[in-house]
Amino acid sequence: MTRKVIDCRKYPDETNCSLTLIGEEEEVLDAASHHAVTVHQHQDSPALREQIRAMLEDEKASA
Repeated sequence: MTRKVIDCRKYPDETNCSLTLIGEEEEVLDAASHHAVTVHQHQDSPALREQIRAMLEDEKASA
């Protein structure tokens, strides 16, 4: 199974966050949702989780 990645640097805001999360899709989704709420002051909701899920990318295999 391909792991998923989300990188806050691709979505800059006033916090200049540099967090990158990598793991199984549901792990990353849960962690990214928690991060969005606690660090970026978003409200946890199904809409937030769907937005985050759409932002996940496949981890690139290292050579």
